[in-house]
Amino acid sequence: MVPAPRIPALEPPYDPEIARTLERMMGGSGREPLLLFRVVAHNPNVLDKFRSSGSYLLNFGTIDPIEREIVIDRTCARCRSEYEWGVHVTVYGRRVGLSDEQIRATVLGTAESPEWTERQATLIRLADELHDTGGASDDLWAQLQAGWSAAQLVELLALVGQYHTVAYFTNALRLPLEAYAQHFPRESRQTGRRTERNLGSS
Repeated sequence: MVPAPRIPALEPPYDPEIARTLERMMGGSGREPLLLFRVVAHNPNVLDKFRSSGSYLLNFGTIDPIEREIVIDRTCARCRSEYEWGVHVTVYGRRVGLSDEQIRATVLGTAESPEWTERQATLIRLADELHDTGGASDDLWAQLQAGWSAAQLVELLALVGQYHTVAYFTNALRLPLEAYAQHFPRESRQTGRRTERNLGSS
């Protein structure tokens, strides 16, 4: 049986304002809102802030979509948020051009993995250093400044921060995966030494 989240998701009929927010968060697709959104909706103010920050980064940001998804997927993998990783690689990953090998490498690879270009490897390093140290080394920052504008650097930091927050929600609430979402590659759900080295501790 699929375990229930620690806080039950709201079920329709929703309060009209919550219904409007959920519809906007789903892009007017008519699809059932994500479980994550329906749980966060217990606090409409948090839901609205969640919507506005996520909407900007996904729809109005200036980071190239494939680079954005590399940062998001790696961040979710490092935080062990299988829920959010699974949604993103299914809905966005292949659509923006990530190969199956690159998607796998967001979980099991490193910045040195052959799947990444030098530029993409810099983004993996950023996600990893922020996760591991809460900052970015001078060497890494010099590489970032050479490839991205000041506005984009702020956006990259916001992306990593946003998806750390998302991971806190999905992990602490113990959200089961959406029915359509991809699971982590098999090795990432084992407890072997290789997995621990690649993912680190969350």
